[in-house]
Amino acid sequence: MITAVELGLIYAVMALGVYLTFRILNFPDLTVDGSFTTGGGIAAILIVGGTPPLLATVVAFAGGMVAGVVTGLLHTKAKINGLLAGILTMIALYSVNLRIMGKSNLPLLREETLITPLREGGYLGTWVAVLVFAAVALAVKVIIDWFLHTDLGLAMQATGDNEEMIRSFGVSTDRMKVLGLALSNGLVALCGALVAQYQGFADIGMGIGLILAGLASVIIGQAIFGAGTIVIASLAVVLGSVLYRVVIQLALNAGLNPNDMKLISAVLVVLALVVPQWRVFRRLPSPVRFRRVLSSVGNGG
Repeated sequence: MITAVELGLIYAVMALGVYLTFRILNFPDLTVDGSFTTGGGIAAILIVGGTPPLLATVVAFAGGMVAGVVTGLLHTKAKINGLLAGILTMIALYSVNLRIMGKSNLPLLREETLITPLREGGYLGTWVAVLVFAAVALAVKVIIDWFLHTDLGLAMQATGDNEEMIRSFGVSTDRMKVLGLALSNGLVALCGALVAQYQGFADIGMGIGLILAGLASVIIGQAIFGAGTIVIASLAVVLGSVLYRVVIQLALNAGLNPNDMKLISAVLVVLALVVPQWRVFRRLPSPVRFRRVLSSVGNGG
């Protein structure tokens, strides 16, 4: 179970990237499946070539940003539907990733990576590793929270909320979309680089269906923990990622076939979308209402 929590915290970085496009920009970006592998492939090939792991991870982040920029330009400049733009980039990245890696699977077991100190110290699968990965996920969350409260971040939020309104204030919504997609896929690629180092290899198929896991983390997290403010919403995404991995692990421990993992993920997303609409759940106070009630009580109201 600790391993599931570790993976949940690592994949939380990817989920935060999906949160930027899915919730902030209101953009259905499917580039994720390709940019995740791009990050893992870039980090792996650079580490095998002797590049320091930290530098390789940073370059992987930059590679993911480039992928996001391509999707953004296809949508904003070529006027291609956002969903189709993401699909086109994702398909193209399959060949690009093969070119980067040189082969379909690149092992890292004998290489020095960012995870090597934890692995050699015997900390993987312990709460020490959980704390380390939690620190990484929370650091990314804090940076996103800070960015979304800057003028640039507020303009990006406004682009997702009301594109015509913010355009009337002289903001280039095209630039906001490209920037948002670049940051989102940069985080996804960063997660891919971390996952490749964690599992000890990069594989050409490691990103297949990942957008489902990202959406599940965002939807489940915000359905359970709320999304009243940016700070709470991003924290909900991190917790949702952990919860998603724990549920998957519990399902596998219960005897379900590992080949059914994608089906389990799809069912979780459906439940997270449908259950809150049921009358019995709509009558329950939301986390936001709970906070308002507690606040009024504390103020003597």
